[in-house]
Amino acid sequence: MMSSNNMADPRRPNKILRYKPPSTETNPTLEDPTPDYMNLLGMIFSMCGLMLKLKWCAWIAVYCSFISFANSRSSEDTKQMMSSFMLSISAVVMSYLQNPQPMSPPW
Repeated sequence: MMSSNNMADPRRPNKILRYKPPSTETNPTLEDPTPDYMNLLGMIFSMCGLMLKLKWCAWIAVYCSFISFANSRSSEDTKQMMSSFMLSISAVVMSYLQNPQPMSPPW
């Protein structure tokens, strides 16, 4: 039974090629700018949260930092990402240290 199934197999072993993802060196348009944008937005929102004492800005900064970390590649600079993440966490901590009441909705 196994040999009859093998005879009817239309696949050609010499035509099988392993998938290689396209490199970003040859085509720079394939690089995703989302982590960079989210990193920048996280830093802007965390600075607004620290300077203006807006809790919702600090929470948005944490959210942007998580998105930046989740979408980044392992080859990217982790120092900048971790500094953005720590800045957003410090914005949340400082805004709640100055005013420990729960956050009021911005609307």
